[in-house]
Amino acid sequence: MPRTRILFALFALLLSSLACATLLDEPVDEFENPIEIPLTEAPVEELTADAAATCPAIIDQIIAKNSTMFADDGTGEMNFGDRGGEEATYLVTYLVSGDEIGDPFHENVPSDLQDEQDDTASHQQLWGYFAALIPREYRTHLAEFAIMTDGMDNTLAAVGQTYDDPNLWSLEVDIADTYDYHYLTFTLVHEFAHLLTLGPDQVPPSEAVFNNPEDNDIYLRELSACPNYFPGEGCANADSYINEFHDRFWLGIYDEWNEINLEENDDAYYERLDDFYYEYQDQFVTDYAVTHIAEDIAESFSFFVFSPAPDGDTIAEQKILFFYEYPELVELRRQILASLCAVFPE
Repeated sequence: MPRTRILFALFALLLSSLACATLLDEPVDEFENPIEIPLTEAPVEELTADAAATCPAIIDQIIAKNSTMFADDGTGEMNFGDRGGEEATYLVTYLVSGDEIGDPFHENVPSDLQDEQDDTASHQQLWGYFAALIPREYRTHLAEFAIMTDGMDNTLAAVGQTYDDPNLWSLEVDIADTYDYHYLTFTLVHEFAHLLTLGPDQVPPSEAVFNNPEDNDIYLRELSACPNYFPGEGCANADSYINEFHDRFWLGIYDEWNEINLEENDDAYYERLDDFYYEYQDQFVTDYAVTHIAEDIAESFSFFVFSPAPDGDTIAEQKILFFYEYPELVELRRQILASLCAVFPE
């Protein structure tokens, strides 16, 4: 999710990086390697349908921590995430091939990040965890996996189109923030939700926007030519998840939200976004979901995966129930939870 603000309606390169921040309860003082993960060798389809029932405590803790991570901090303002943390330093990038990542491409990094850059075992472990959670057929357009850091407790993970092909995407993870797998797991599923809802099979990318990221005229031309929802990468298919989600849940509030999103002053933007969230609080599963439709559907998908089906009394609950209308997503949920219960580190 972008935990840093992007003026989606103004800039052509709208979703170049969808990032998710982490606000942990107990920050640590130094890097800690990710927890060892006993990955299962059994294919996902061989895991039992009721496997999720074997780890209810884990699933409950994932929801409990991530339901409150962006709550009111006592100042009367919502915490929508990183409002300007450290700039990210990229350590290493791997090419993805199926379930494997290839030889690393190392960036030039400061000496104090050399150990993190060289820790290929942890890099492989993080990739292995994501690959275990998400079935291969749902990540065919994921081409790169990067390890980066912007310091503790800022951006935990992000996805975005690759630099040379708008049909391919990359996943990046901050190695400094991977010590709590309750946050990491939710975040990885959230970032996967972007791949699921914004990938080329759902939103055919606009070559014009991709090749001219600074040209607002081209962006506005592509936007005006789109009969469906235009999330930034291109014109969403009429039957895409995000177009259906937009038409059902955002038509009545989009213009009001977009006016706020055009606010150029950061302080005024966040103040107005606070007010917008409190006005429509029962429509969002978290306060971060209010920042963009792409974030709303990703947050809602994550709650669909990890929480029981709600009663549907609020619009926020209806957003979770939205995914149950798609049999393939119900099956995907089962597979993710089955894998989670098999591989989550004890």
